[in-house]
Amino acid sequence: MLTPARGIVRFQPASDQSLIIYFGDEITIAAHQQVIRLLRLLETEPVAGIRNLNPGYCSLLISFDGLHLQHSDVEEILRPYIQRLDEVRLPEPRKVEIPVCYGNEYGPDLNDVAAFHGMTAEQVVNLHASVIYVVYFLGFVPGFAYLGGLRKELSTPRLPAPRPRVPRGSVGIAGEQTGVYPLATPGGWRLIGQTPIDMFRPEREEMSVLKIGDQVRFMPISPDKFAALKSQ
Repeated sequence: MLTPARGIVRFQPASDQSLIIYFGDEITIAAHQQVIRLLRLLETEPVAGIRNLNPGYCSLLISFDGLHLQHSDVEEILRPYIQRLDEVRLPEPRKVEIPVCYGNEYGPDLNDVAAFHGMTAEQVVNLHASVIYVVYFLGFVPGFAYLGGLRKELSTPRLPAPRPRVPRGSVGIAGEQTGVYPLATPGGWRLIGQTPIDMFRPEREEMSVLKIGDQVRFMPISPDKFAALKSQ
């Protein structure tokens, strides 16, 4: 273990060619910022033999060339990086607003989520749209951002069985997470709304609307507004 200025860091082998660095065991903004700092440092000062960097809620998975490096080598290389994390200045997070049409065909699980919590659908929408979420990392499919900050009152288990196809742009809840499906794909999250915005387009220079560290706010819109934005 290593104890830099901002807390304890733990190294753990994940496979014969990968190592996970944990910044604590809880999902916190402080741990998230440490993950971003190390990610930025390794992107600006890359290490020969490190092949890929995959951030998580409070961890960074590092894949390396197993023919030239061992876990102990990577850990020794990274310790000085971790000691320098306080030198890394993070930019102000981008603020992104995502319009969402809640309920009905756009959010087929909204009423079930409301019933699960003993609320009205309107209360669920108001709570979901009242929070500024943080993009902790992207994964699952291209452009899928895992958002932290969901109100505990809305924490809802996944569906017992995933849907074969979730429409693109669907906004869902799973446990204490929320997110937007950027592509049509199978999925088991509870769908409460849908955005007309294309969250991922490979032809754009910035393919994904969201990136790690962004702050996200959902803005309720009417079906008419949804149709108007969708047609643009």
